[in-house]
Amino acid sequence: MRAEIISCGTELLLGQITDTNATYLAQNLSGLGIDLYFVSQVGDNLERIVETLRRAWERSELIIMTGGLGPTEDDLTREAISTLLGERMQVDPTLEAELRAWFAARGVQMPERNVKQATLIPSARPLPNPLGTAPGWWVEKEGRIIVAMPGVPREMYRMWEAEVIPRLSPYTGGLIFTRILRVTGLGESTVEQRLEAFIHASNPTVATYAKSDAVDVRVTAKASSREEAERLVSETEARIREVLGDYIFGVDKETLPSVVGTMLAQRGQTLAVMESFTGGLLSSLITDVPGSSRYFRGGLVAYSRAVALEMGLPTELVEEAGLVSEETARVMAQLARQRLGADYGIGITGVAGPEPFEQKPAGTLALAIAGPAGLVTSSGSGWRGSREDQKYRSALAALNLLRLHLLGIKKAQ
Repeated sequence: MRAEIISCGTELLLGQITDTNATYLAQNLSGLGIDLYFVSQVGDNLERIVETLRRAWERSELIIMTGGLGPTEDDLTREAISTLLGERMQVDPTLEAELRAWFAARGVQMPERNVKQATLIPSARPLPNPLGTAPGWWVEKEGRIIVAMPGVPREMYRMWEAEVIPRLSPYTGGLIFTRILRVTGLGESTVEQRLEAFIHASNPTVATYAKSDAVDVRVTAKASSREEAERLVSETEARIREVLGDYIFGVDKETLPSVVGTMLAQRGQTLAVMESFTGGLLSSLITDVPGSSRYFRGGLVAYSRAVALEMGLPTELVEEAGLVSEETARVMAQLARQRLGADYGIGITGVAGPEPFEQKPAGTLALAIAGPAGLVTSSGSGWRGSREDQKYRSALAALNLLRLHLLGIKKAQ
C-alpha cells in the first residue's frame, strides 16, 4: 500500500508552526508496513488543495490529510475532497446533534458556522473526535482511501490511534504490532551500531530514531494474528535488552520522569530537588507526570550565588569550590532532602552557556543524589547546544542518575 501525507494550512507555509503531525504519521506508517512516498504542505486555497489531492489520487492508494477541518471559511479540506470526487456535501443529522450536544455540555451556544463540521459526502464515514468539535472523514472510492483528520496534534493522535489504525488493518497484509524501546545514555549512531544484527532483519523490523529525550528503538512485527506478532516482537525485544541492558529505561510512551515517578511510588518513597542553572526545569518535568504529588515534595531554585547562600549553601563551599562543582551538588542534594523532608534529594548545578562560568565551559554539569544509602555523584562537560538544550539534557541526566541509583547501579551511564 502506497501512502501520501498532505498537511493543510497556510501557517505551515509561513513557518509559524512546525509540521509535527507529518513526522508522527510517517513514523506510524513505517510501523504499519505501509510505504510512504510523498509528503506535501499546501495553504488554505481550495484550488491548490484540490490540485494536490488530485496528484495524490493518481499515485497513492492511501491519502492522509491533516488540518482544514475547522468551522471557518479557510478550512477547506472537506470542500476539496468533495470537489475532487464530484460528491455533494450534506449535513448529517446525527453529527449535527452530537456537535450541538458537545457545545451544550459546556454551557455554550454553538455558532451556526460550526454546522459545516457535521457534513459528509456519500463516500465518507465520520471518525469520532471526543477531544474536539471536528470529526474526521474516512473516504473509500475506486480503490483509494482518503483519511482526513484535525490539525490539532492531540486530536489527530487520538483519532489516528483509536479510529484509523483499526480500519487500516485489513489493508496491511496482516496484523501489525509495534513496541518502542526507549534508550538514554547512548547516541543514535552507537545504538544502531550495537543493534546492527537486528537492523537488517525483515520480520520483525528494527529501526532507531533520535528524539529530544531519548533514542527510540522501534520493533515491529507482522503476522496473521496479534498474538503471533506480539510473540515475535517480545523475542526480539529480549535479545535487544541483552545488548543494551539498563540503557533502556522504558517502553512506548514512557518518559524518564514517568519511569522514575513510578519507581518512587512503588517504593513509597519521596523526592525533592535543588537546582541552579536549570531554573526549575527539573521540578517542572517531574510535575508534568500525573500523580507526581504522591512522591514529589518540592523543589528549591538557587539561580544565583546570593540565593544559594540564602538557601543554606555554606559560604566557604561556594567561595572555594564554586557554585558549579560536585561538592556543591552534593550539599544541594542533602539540603533538598533535609529541608523538604524527602527520602531522596537531587542536587543539580552546571553551566548553561553560551559563556563560561567560574572558568568552566558551557555544558559542564554536576549532579548528586542524596538518599538513605548515602551519596552518589556524577559530573561531565562537553555537551553542545543552546541554553535550552543544556538545561533540558541536564535535567534528564539528573533523572537518569536517580533511576540508576534506584536500580542499584552504582556507576552512572
